[in-house]
Amino acid sequence: MPRFLSLIRIDEQSLSSGTPLPADFDQRMAALLEEITKAGVMLDTAGLLPTSEGTRVTWSGGKLNYTDGPFTETKEVVGGYAILQAKDKAEALEWTKRFLEIHPAQWTVGAELRQIAEA
Repeated sequence: MPRFLSLIRIDEQSLSSGTPLPADFDQRMAALLEEITKAGVMLDTAGLLPTSEGTRVTWSGGKLNYTDGPFTETKEVVGGYAILQAKDKAEALEWTKRFLEIHPAQWTVGAELRQIAEA
């Protein structure tokens, strides 16, 4: 079965506004993660620390350049990832849709889903 990488993109500015999460957010997220894991689809997932904790490394013109976060010039950043093993892209998209729909409506959260190239 093919594997997919879901890169979760967030607007860090929308998260820092102090908007409280719905009371049942953690419970609903835990239930979905348990369901997707029991279905054998979730291989790995994690959130990432804010960009203020990160460093970008760029190779250009034969030189490395390091830029410490936060990355204010970028509105959306990768905030987490999931590695899914699904029968096809449609199934992986359905799980990704369900994941996104759990988040508060006032957040800006997206996902880029890409199939992992198998050797």
